[in-house]
Amino acid sequence: MSGESNSKPIVFRNSDVKRIVAFIPRGHKHIRLYIEFNGMKIILQEATVAAIVRAYVNVKNHPIRKAYELVSQRLTERKEGYAEYQLIESNRGEDEILLDMKNIVD
Repeated sequence: MSGESNSKPIVFRNSDVKRIVAFIPRGHKHIRLYIEFNGMKIILQEATVAAIVRAYVNVKNHPIRKAYELVSQRLTERKEGYAEYQLIESNRGEDEILLDMKNIVD
């Protein structure tokens, strides 16, 4: 999925999730995360899950941080085995990120 949408975000509550399965498909090396909701099924690749965990931990475990943003970037130089597109920490300040999220959520 690519591009941006002007529609309101979908909020998934824990009660909306029917099941979650972490798995490595046959013939692959990387984990996928299958999430089944009421009426929707998604599969996230390992790099996406790792980025979500990284963002979560950077807010949850920090004594004062309230926001952390990762943005997609195409990398011409990268470590061996890393994908061309990566989710990299943005340069935006915490206040700017929080204001952006307020505008999206409200």
